[in-house]
Amino acid sequence: MPALLRRGLETLIRPYPALEVTSIGPEGDPAAAGVSTADVDAIWGAAVAAYDSGLYPALALCLRRRGKVILDRAIGHARGNGPADAADVRKVPARHDGLYCMFSASKMVTAMLVHLLDERHQIHLDDPVAHYIPEFGKKGKHRITLRHVLTHRAGIPRIPPEFADPNLLGRPAEILGLLCEQAPVWRPGRRLGYHALTGGYVLGAVIERVTGKDVQTFLQDEISRPLGLGHFGFGVAPARLRDVAENAFTGPPVVPPLAGFIKRALSVGFSDAVRISNDPRFLHAVIPAGNICTSASDAARFMQLLLDGGTLGGVRVFEPRTIARAIAEQSYLELDLTLGAPIRYGAGFLLGSHVTSPFGLGTPKAFGHLGFTNVFVWADPERDLAAALMTTGKPALSPGLASLWWLLSTIARRVPRDGRRHIGA
Repeated sequence: MPALLRRGLETLIRPYPALEVTSIGPEGDPAAAGVSTADVDAIWGAAVAAYDSGLYPALALCLRRRGKVILDRAIGHARGNGPADAADVRKVPARHDGLYCMFSASKMVTAMLVHLLDERHQIHLDDPVAHYIPEFGKKGKHRITLRHVLTHRAGIPRIPPEFADPNLLGRPAEILGLLCEQAPVWRPGRRLGYHALTGGYVLGAVIERVTGKDVQTFLQDEISRPLGLGHFGFGVAPARLRDVAENAFTGPPVVPPLAGFIKRALSVGFSDAVRISNDPRFLHAVIPAGNICTSASDAARFMQLLLDGGTLGGVRVFEPRTIARAIAEQSYLELDLTLGAPIRYGAGFLLGSHVTSPFGLGTPKAFGHLGFTNVFVWADPERDLAAALMTTGKPALSPGLASLWWLLSTIARRVPRDGRRHIGA
């Protein structure tokens, strides 16, 4: 038996060291969702093994199968459990309903707001961005379309150095001005390169120009309030700052060439990015590509909305065809020039595959997004699964990451495929 598997099984039978490190939300009967109790236990065992790796001070996992919650738990501490924290610092237990930052998984939410406007014929994805933001068309950017931005082909992946200043995050008009003055690094549509933050600001500005509402208000009006999501929005109000789980840089130091790829994508080093992620200026700002704060449960509910063809709890938000277009393949394992790896993209989504999937082995129909490397929010139509894995540990590269891979693979292996979902059919 592999050592990692044995370790995961051992965690299932040992008593937890203290009840305060585990929080369990409402969970239904797994059998009613076509999953056995043994399957759920194996998945949670793999989650505890990931926590035991020491890379994740807090971990929250919510799984919905056939629309029913089969697992909604958290382990660890939202604060005080990082490797740099003193032994006597107060530890705040992680909660299943606590708030976590989704980071880049926010991109698919902003993308769906754009797709909603396309559904309503208020915009068209193949229109130039400059049609809605005329000043954006400078320096050769007049050819960039909304689709280019959604599929990371706009040619503006590099973040201006000024973006590294947290004081700028609360001034979206200045950020848009910087982007308008930026020249593309390649002809739009020609190459693939992950746009970590730039694309989100462009799409957010288009939403505001078209609707007259800022992207935060539009999200609340169209998705969060109609679905009754407890907290599902960009950043948090000052009063809720301490409710967001704190991130920690874990694992060994980041060295080249990985350090170069990360700085190219984020404009700052990895440890600096972790520090900024806990900065109140980051958490109070509206960052369309990177700072939705929510619980694992509400993130999974959003994916359930997409899995169910745009309707949840009797509330329709999207037409099924809108979702089908959003998750349709736009690039097949093409080399991403920002990340230096082959990636499958939809129009705002990362897509799974049989082997190189971010959502576990054998997940070719899965769609969703990663957030700051260790947050995973996805749906898998073949398994009728909507899932959210929130973690606060930020290891760039570590042998312990094998435990996270094992968790994702255990979910894919233990939740059976039944092929029941055909989005847009």
